[in-house]
Amino acid sequence: MDERIVTNHELETDTFEKSIRPDSFDEYIGQTDVKENIKVFVKAAKMRHTNLDHVLLYGPPGLGKTTLAHIIANELGSNIKTASGPTIEKSGDLAAILSTLEPNDVLFIDEIHRIPRYIEEILYSAMEDFKLDIIIGGEGQSRNIKIDLPPFTLVGATTRAGDLSAPLRDRFGIVSKLEFYTNDELAEIVKRSARVLEYKLDDDAAYEIAIRSRKTPRIANRLLKRVGDFALVEADGKITLDLVKKALKRLKINESGLDSTDVEYLMSIVEKFNGGPVGIESIASSIGEEVGTIEDVIEPFLLQEGYVKRTSRGRVVTEKTYQEFKINSQKTLFDYE
Repeated sequence: MDERIVTNHELETDTFEKSIRPDSFDEYIGQTDVKENIKVFVKAAKMRHTNLDHVLLYGPPGLGKTTLAHIIANELGSNIKTASGPTIEKSGDLAAILSTLEPNDVLFIDEIHRIPRYIEEILYSAMEDFKLDIIIGGEGQSRNIKIDLPPFTLVGATTRAGDLSAPLRDRFGIVSKLEFYTNDELAEIVKRSARVLEYKLDDDAAYEIAIRSRKTPRIANRLLKRVGDFALVEADGKITLDLVKKALKRLKINESGLDSTDVEYLMSIVEKFNGGPVGIESIASSIGEEVGTIEDVIEPFLLQEGYVKRTSRGRVVTEKTYQEFKINSQKTLFDYE
């Protein structure tokens, strides 16, 4: 599928996010309980002159797990090394990363649930005893390598905590779930990002971007950037409420943050399957998407917001969908042409 502006997954065009990333807990907006707790744990580790316990951050994409990992490293006064679960394919890949660590470094592994199980087992002793014990080389030429590692903190991030094995999950001393943001929090994030990017932004324009950002900072910042382009070209750089509404209409993002892909999905169930229940394979065929794409990219927000629900017989749109598109729930769109 084409890249969607409102997807909460990271896009190649999101590189600007690094320039607006907060550096400290005090600058980090939202996730108050998680932030305040980790702040205490970091302070305690520094007072004891020990490494911070390993940290697992989980929750939907785009909520600030990577940002929190960098803040933890900054607050500890430590270096951060980053890796991604899918890129650690061999024991040598993990060894190469671990062998570069210095005392009290932070190792951030994104999508940690995607590390292969046999690699995961090597992590156990590294996390627990700070020792690396691996076998490298092919059959007949294999050799055992044992390396003592300095104390370090592993920060793992995952969107699928249920996919982590129990032994790996149990080795994290700090486990925190990140929640979706409120509109007020997102408006503050948008205003902060606008200051960093030197955009002229009205407060009501910031709130309008917030309510269309699907409760996700990554989407809020991305919409701000796109709206900023419209402002630069068509409004002397001034981001007003009127400009936001016009820009997001042109980007086909409605007042509830739904885009054309969401509408196609929901209307497929309404029009072709009388509102459901309908199996996900049938929906996938009707809109030309992969089942995995629907489950991982399209559905999470729609389920979270109550536009659709899963039942034992399949997906069913709710009354909220009919109200959103001003459809009588006893009829289909064909009756309102």
